[in-house]
Amino acid sequence: MSAEKTPSPKPGDGPARPGRRTPLIVAAVAIVAAIGITAAVVGGGGGTTSANGSGSVAVVSGGDDTTRAATVLDRPFTKPGLVLTDTKGQKYDLRERTKGKPTLVYFGYTHCPDVCPLTMSNIAIAKKQLPKADQDKLQVVFVTTDPERDTPAELGKWLPAAGDPSFTGLTGAFSTIQAGAREIGIGIDPPKKGKDGKVVSMHGAQVIAFSPTTDQGYVLYGEDTSVDDYAKDLPKLIKGENP
Repeated sequence: MSAEKTPSPKPGDGPARPGRRTPLIVAAVAIVAAIGITAAVVGGGGGTTSANGSGSVAVVSGGDDTTRAATVLDRPFTKPGLVLTDTKGQKYDLRERTKGKPTLVYFGYTHCPDVCPLTMSNIAIAKKQLPKADQDKLQVVFVTTDPERDTPAELGKWLPAAGDPSFTGLTGAFSTIQAGAREIGIGIDPPKKGKDGKVVSMHGAQVIAFSPTTDQGYVLYGEDTSVDDYAKDLPKLIKGENP
């Protein structure tokens, strides 16, 4: 089990702690759907974050299908205005480089023992099942939450092994990365060294899908999303449709 940030069912409920987040998200959505109202989805410990940066929380669609991997947001997230450094050491403007393209964004780190490599691997395997033209359209962006260790060179070695050579790896100032993550409801904390000497990066494990037609983040996936889930949804995400 890697140390990841656990989203709180209520904005501002206590500090982040290691653990699994997706069951909490699913449980919250299930409860809300049962009483017929919408639910807030935020990165735990990061306070309430907004779909438009105004401070209000993003809202998820209601419904009674809690077995689906995808959570469709009623109020999509605006794509973060992140300008970071890619694996080639070049400036990478997230909004500019992914404009009009179906894009999956994930915040994680290369020393993560399980969730991060599994997420990248699942997406990579699902991507390979797409027609070549659709594979070329899909953008997968991995933003490190541990920039001190995750240099461009380190990301450049790790991403092809964990996922796919076409995936984009980004690093930069931690404060910039943290602010960008908050814009899409994902809380991250500065990496800390534990008593055993290991460095732990606390972060949310959500994958956010951005539409090629609106450039907004309208679908959220949790850490338990499988290869089959992604394989089923990617053709629709590439067209900007709801999964």
